[in-house]
Amino acid sequence: MNEISVDTKINEHRTNWSASEIEEIMRSPLIDLIYRAQTVHRAYHPGGKVQLSSLLSIKTGGCKEDCKYCSQSAYHAKKTGLKYEPLMDVDLVLEKAREAKEAGASRFCMGAAWREIKEGQDFEAVLDMVRGVKKLEMDACVTLGMVTSDQAARLAEAGLDYYNHNLDTSPEFYSEVITTRSYQDRLDTLSEVRDAGISVCSGGIVGMGETMHDRARMLQILAEMSPHPQSVPINALVPIEGTPLGDVEPIDPMEIVRMIATARIVLPTSDVRLSAGRHNMSREIQMFCLMAGANSIFYGERLLTTDNTQTNADMQLIADAGLTADH
Repeated sequence: MNEISVDTKINEHRTNWSASEIEEIMRSPLIDLIYRAQTVHRAYHPGGKVQLSSLLSIKTGGCKEDCKYCSQSAYHAKKTGLKYEPLMDVDLVLEKAREAKEAGASRFCMGAAWREIKEGQDFEAVLDMVRGVKKLEMDACVTLGMVTSDQAARLAEAGLDYYNHNLDTSPEFYSEVITTRSYQDRLDTLSEVRDAGISVCSGGIVGMGETMHDRARMLQILAEMSPHPQSVPINALVPIEGTPLGDVEPIDPMEIVRMIATARIVLPTSDVRLSAGRHNMSREIQMFCLMAGANSIFYGERLLTTDNTQTNADMQLIADAGLTADH
């Protein structure tokens, strides 16, 4: 068995990781990988807290992007049968936020299926949603597609804490999944958000046919950001019938564990979130993910248009792991 150093000094806030270094970590013996990740995790995130986020689709379907994994793309609507739903009423969204807080969530994430949000009534409504969530004393997060510098500034002024905009995969594999938006478009949006003083939430999806090197490259891109993204969601592909990736065979769940452990090592200060695909994971695999350094989960029975784990089961999982929910 290869020996891996657990000196946490080598895991300081580095922005110069190479993809080959990261891939080597990812491929290391599993027991060593988890040990190293857990050591880094304890050094940077003491206290055994798990942050709970709730996600609501505030505008569903009709997106002009062609992401091959997504049921909300207008390109796949005829095959998926997903019904378009316009932007929800502000009061209804805030009612859902209150319910999420009562259920234990500390962050409320609002997702809208837009390529980019346009100025006007919808954007003003989203600003009101952000203000309302903040009045509930919750962290507010949105994902609205691409934003301009002015929009990012106005979201920051409204009190937005986090902006989610995932890289999804590596620059090299990206065009195999999405053709309607460039990788640079995604990086530019993250730059606008960061410059506005909003915390960055950005991660990717595992299981779309990418290689382990692609996964390492995505983590490398995230680690090049200074500061590192404050939140890094790791999603397992949920194959949705009617999408181009709807018949992809599920990957070995331990690949998710490896991805989370590697993210924890490379991005030591970030919250690493176990996100989409949890409802397909066994309780034991989810426990492994927490051991590997995941300290945040999406909490609630729906993630945009896909199923998620029951809230009571989540609380039991956290308790059984000897951890506590960070309210």
